[in-house]
Amino acid sequence: MSHGNRRTRPPVVTGIGVVAPNGVGAETFWKSTVEGISALDRVTREGCGHLPLRVAGEVRGFDPESTVEQRFLVQTDRFSHFAMAAADLALADADISGGAYDGTPYAVGVVTAAGSGGGEFGQRELQRLWGQGSTYVGPYQSIAWFYAASTGQISIRGGFKGPCGVVASDEAGGLDALAHAVGAVRRGTDTVIVGAAEAPLAPYSIVCQLGYRELSTCDDPDRAYRPFTANACGFVPGEGGAMLVVEDEEAARGRGARIRATVAGHAATFTGASRWEESREGLARAIRGALDAAGCAPEEIDVVFADALGLPEADRAEALAIADALGAHGSRVPVTAPKTGTGRAYCGAPVLDTAAAVLALEHGLVPPTPHVFDVCHDLALVTGTARPAELRTALVLSRGLMGSNSALVLRRGADTP
Repeated sequence: MSHGNRRTRPPVVTGIGVVAPNGVGAETFWKSTVEGISALDRVTREGCGHLPLRVAGEVRGFDPESTVEQRFLVQTDRFSHFAMAAADLALADADISGGAYDGTPYAVGVVTAAGSGGGEFGQRELQRLWGQGSTYVGPYQSIAWFYAASTGQISIRGGFKGPCGVVASDEAGGLDALAHAVGAVRRGTDTVIVGAAEAPLAPYSIVCQLGYRELSTCDDPDRAYRPFTANACGFVPGEGGAMLVVEDEEAARGRGARIRATVAGHAATFTGASRWEESREGLARAIRGALDAAGCAPEEIDVVFADALGLPEADRAEALAIADALGAHGSRVPVTAPKTGTGRAYCGAPVLDTAAAVLALEHGLVPPTPHVFDVCHDLALVTGTARPAELRTALVLSRGLMGSNSALVLRRGADTP
């Protein structure tokens, strides 16, 4: 099928699927997000009670058996359960069913990002290895922990045979996966299911994270994750994530799909692990690159979804990067960080922000930043309650602990009133 010059027409978002601590499904997630409801609470996962990490964003009440077939459940870790469930929701939202699209499964690809892989599954099998012997280790240990497991299982389960991949580029990989999807669509793939979901709250996974100086070990859910404040003490991890359906616009319109947003531009840079002062320059370059790719002037940005690490020097660098890239507009544009109510779900966090940005563009509302009131940086951070605004263009930012910086520009969908 010919779709004209794809390079000049940005791909579009037609479906959103969310599995997050504050809600499963885009509608529930948005309602909680726009109301500023926080899901941060004491860690309750089995085997974690003695560990220094006290507060996290857990996905509670999620029953994988009700959403994923048993034969896939036994092969996969919790992070893939989240991803498969979110992919189902995104496909349903985009009104795509079955393994074939436009008569061929090769028209649909899958791209996910992953930061930690299947820690819970891997820990269980290694405990069997050391406690009972090698004959007690299941065959799926070889694949369930792997970063690419979610991509593989979504594509196998749905019969999707288009270009597939996994992005392992730090937390910012969630945005970089979207750039991968955009590239695939521009090269001829009609549809890509793209996103990230993480499950970093197994005991082994938490122990690995304790080496991050940026991790908050505060035991008060109301104070544990407060970026851009004088009392910022690090970030709180979270589970879950989101999957999006990204399509060629002409193909989407040809099947009568609703255009929810346009993926207008992306750029990424690298500044090195925990070098937060240097991330100012790296993030600013990523923002400028994304604006250039989108053909967007700084003053056209109507809302910024911040990375919001929660470490004073990192927050300062981000505030300055926004000012550097957006100029005087940077101190006026509404900024938000809804992840302070769900936790920082590593690669899943910026995809959740992207989902929230699409919904914000649709509803004309900037969601608030839970737990944050006393902002100590020159940012128009939205706190307390959601702010109505005429939103046409959104900027989503992400940085990784290992040094990646990424920026994504979204424009309001043509089908949004």
